[in-house]
Amino acid sequence: MARPAVVGLAREFWAFLRVRKKWWLAPIVLVLGLFGALIVLSQGSAVAPFIYTIF
Repeated sequence: MARPAVVGLAREFWAFLRVRKKWWLAPIVLVLGLFGALIVLSQGSAVAPFIYTIF
């Protein structure tokens, strides 16, 4: 059930960028998403101490 919500959110964000011409928001959201995924995926693994030294 969560999958359609994520797809709907991404589609709505894309429509917002197209209509409002706010293209500068796309890289910010992309980088924040990548950092969030990196933190979530690295927790509880042996790689976590190396990830935290980057920040």
